[in-house]
Amino acid sequence: MNITREKLSDLELCIKIDIEEKDYIESANKQLKDYQHKATVPGFRKGMAPKALIERMYKGSIVGDAVQNMLNTSLFKYIDDEKLHILGMPMSNDEKTGDVDFGKQKDFTFYFDIAIAPEFEIDWKKVDVKYNQVKVSSKDVEAEVVNIQNRYGKFETPEKVGAGDYIYGKLVEVDKKGNAKEGGVETFVSLNLQNLKDEALLPLFEGKKAEEKVGFNMAKAFPTADIERALHLDTEAAKKFKSDVELTLSGISRIVPHKMNADLYKTVFPEQKPKDADAFRKALQAELEKANNEQSDYLYVNQVRRALIAQFSAPLPEDFLKRWFASRGNKDMTPESIEANWADQYLPSLKWELIEAKLEEIQPVEPTSNQIVDHIKDILRRNDKREEGETKEQAEERLEKAARSIAADRQNVAQLVDRIYADNLARLFKEQAKPTVEKVSAKEFAERAKE
Repeated sequence: MNITREKLSDLELCIKIDIEEKDYIESANKQLKDYQHKATVPGFRKGMAPKALIERMYKGSIVGDAVQNMLNTSLFKYIDDEKLHILGMPMSNDEKTGDVDFGKQKDFTFYFDIAIAPEFEIDWKKVDVKYNQVKVSSKDVEAEVVNIQNRYGKFETPEKVGAGDYIYGKLVEVDKKGNAKEGGVETFVSLNLQNLKDEALLPLFEGKKAEEKVGFNMAKAFPTADIERALHLDTEAAKKFKSDVELTLSGISRIVPHKMNADLYKTVFPEQKPKDADAFRKALQAELEKANNEQSDYLYVNQVRRALIAQFSAPLPEDFLKRWFASRGNKDMTPESIEANWADQYLPSLKWELIEAKLEEIQPVEPTSNQIVDHIKDILRRNDKREEGETKEQAEERLEKAARSIAADRQNVAQLVDRIYADNLARLFKEQAKPTVEKVSAKEFAERAKE
């Protein structure tokens, strides 16, 4: 067997593979012998058909299999040995190879076209992307304090409706006269009066008891998200729902907020155990900042990714790559659709694959098994309670075992793997680009995230 290559352009090669009979005959003969022993041919006992007959029946397919196996192995070994960084996959050049008859030919010559990845460098000085960080105000902290007090509070069932209560009952869509609308909505709902869009509407509900009725306009009283959830509508249908409704109350529930005390501090932060309200608020602020930083990292990664793709100016063998995409057997990848989506979809994706490979040379970004396991352990540890009589070492061993069991099924941890990958990218980008931190409001951050 002999392998040579011809340079078609700076980024394209044609690989020629010559396979002679001596290269595959031993493997083919062995396979023929196996067929002869196992074949059931009419007129002969099993395994007793003449060798010449078996050859006429099966030699073509056996030689074809042997040659194809040798061809694939040799081609990719050559690519590895020659350290060729290819784009896509090798494509058979059928025009040069011509017709092949495995039943009659003894020697074969195959041609494959391949594309070579271009050489390029990343200029981090040109990555001018700021790191947007959401400012956590005292107002944000107080809102989170209220949220936590309610989350850990107690539910009561008062006799009369009050501000901020949850109300339950049968809701019926009505016409202008207040009668049930034919074919209209009729369902059991739960509504949170904390979400009322207009406080002026609160007197409609306040003081009402079970079995009493209250009429109101759903769109004027509650936001679209509440309408969507309560009436089981999709977002567009919820936005269009402008009808009056009548609610017959069947129940009321009220959250009595948890008091600001040591029990609440310990429950929310079992490891830190804040001593007082000030320490509790500081711990909450740190948690909010941490949560915001995760969003900041996500935005920064996306912005830098776009900047790196925009910076990429190395030439690519685009004609070859378009042919390769079209050859993959995907019915949606027609030459016409590939051409139409080339600049916006395929080309940026190819550039990013090359950039990722370059990033891996600087610092690995693909999540390792240990990273995945450690991340799962951290999640488990947050809600874990040491078993009675269990040592710290035993607890750690138990968590390690549980984490590895969960990590074994990559489908279960797909989102987690994506999160770790994004974290690794963010860390690498910050180390290389050294961004300026810019403090912005939550509204400003949301706007920038939409860009």
